[in-house]
Amino acid sequence: MRNNLKFILNHTMKAKVFVTLKPSVLDPQGKAIHHSVELLGFKNLADIRQGKYFEITFDDGVEISDARETAENIAKNMLANPVIEDYRVEITD
Repeated sequence: MRNNLKFILNHTMKAKVFVTLKPSVLDPQGKAIHHSVELLGFKNLADIRQGKYFEITFDDGVEISDARETAENIAKNMLANPVIEDYRVEITD
């Protein structure tokens, strides 16, 4: 029981932020990866697009709504270029 309590007290919330190019934006790096994996023998791949992944860890006690709002603001203002990129935020606790 004591170990479970320690896990609960030290459990931190994280935001996972996925940033990808908008579908209308050309992705030369994704095309190069697609070509390379086909050369390795992988077949039946329609497309590969690359992106970025970020993890944001919050202090203990942060409310889920505050974590989501903070992560959304960071993604929109710092991590993604809204002209050419989309982003998605997932909160895990």
